Amino acid sequence: MHDVKWLREDPAAFDAALARRGVAPCAAELLALDKEWRALETRVQEDQALRNRLSKEIGQRRGPDGKPPAELLDQVTQLKDLLRIREAKLEQVRQALDERLMELPNALLPEVPDGPDESFNREERRWGTLRNFGFEPRAHEELGAGLGMDFEAAAKLSGARFVVLRGQLARLERAIGQFLLDLQTEKHGYTEVAVPLLVRDAALFGTGQLPKFAEDQFRTTDGRWLIPTAEVPLTNLVAGLILDETELPFRFTALTPCFRSEAGAAGKDTRGMIRQHQFSKVELVSITTPEQSADEHERMTACAAAALEALELPYRVMTLAAGDTGFGARRTYDLEVWLPGQGAYREISSCSVCGDFQARRMNARCRPKGERQTRFVHTLNGSGLAVGRTLIAVLENYQEADGSITLPLALRPYMGGMERMIANAQATG
Repeated sequence: MHDVKWLREDPAAFDAALARRGVAPCAAELLALDKEWRALETRVQEDQALRNRLSKEIGQRRGPDGKPPAELLDQVTQLKDLLRIREAKLEQVRQALDERLMELPNALLPEVPDGPDESFNREERRWGTLRNFGFEPRAHEELGAGLGMDFEAAAKLSGARFVVLRGQLARLERAIGQFLLDLQTEKHGYTEVAVPLLVRDAALFGTGQLPKFAEDQFRTTDGRWLIPTAEVPLTNLVAGLILDETELPFRFTALTPCFRSEAGAAGKDTRGMIRQHQFSKVELVSITTPEQSADEHERMTACAAAALEALELPYRVMTLAAGDTGFGARRTYDLEVWLPGQGAYREISSCSVCGDFQARRMNARCRPKGERQTRFVHTLNGSGLAVGRTLIAVLENYQEADGSITLPLALRPYMGGMERMIANAQATG
């Protein structure tokens, strides 16, 4: 959510910043609502002061019969009725202003490349050497068919965009999640948190999924929502709090199932496990001071990249263009892992710095040591990594000509020493 003070002080800069997102100029409309709200607020405060003065006067001006003058009572009654009307109007205008502000995406950092879509994303660097297979590498869904990946059974149970993993593949998914979680907690200092998978409206509002992206979520019959990512509960741990700046940054991580309706993904990635309604992910969330957030963004991205390097999976780092950057982010780095079965790099992690955009929605603040004044915290989130896509990357990059999969060294302790997964057979150690 945006700072109205910025809008008042520099409406031209406000419109220019959002124009990079493809948002039509709206500062004049918002300023008109803000002006109306401030005028109403002043009038309501004046009416409240007058009511208080008249109420005091009633106690002082009583006739021989002990009653105050009738005209004074009438004036107070009329004022109370008028005040109710104006307070209702004040709330109505304030709500209209807030709703318009809620619809607007975050302002981008200057270094974000302009452009309407992903074709304008900027590559920053690459890591790793692409393997020379000596045979035609297969896609993960073809490899998975002999290893325990079953889309047909999942479709009978739940419909499209679900998968059943059996045996060694189920164990591999569990192993990857555990490896990633251990890496982020033991090597990178994130605190593991077990979070609810169901949240209320306020939590999704705080991180920006509501109200704009309701159709992308799954809602339960009692009005709660399945989390689209652990970013939602992890970030909202500080909602409504005033934090001591000397304790920041906070770094949280969680391994959870995630649920997304993929409402806007019709026809995209319909084969395989790339885009599912349910998937597991290790989420990274940081809560920082404004001064810490830029460095924390680089650190978080490096923590996610370290997982790919430990698994020896080639990847590249992309800075997303304006039109490809998420609603709540000021800048996003995507880590894209190489998938030889597709012959392409595909996203496996997005690391975003949000500034105070989410903090304003959550009313999450911090206080510098020795000061009374508070300010909004900065929030960051990223994937460290998406478990399903990591499984895909392992299958495709470590496949052999016979359909078996040589396991990365980093995963073998989590697989009971297993070195290879063999199609239609028990894996060997």
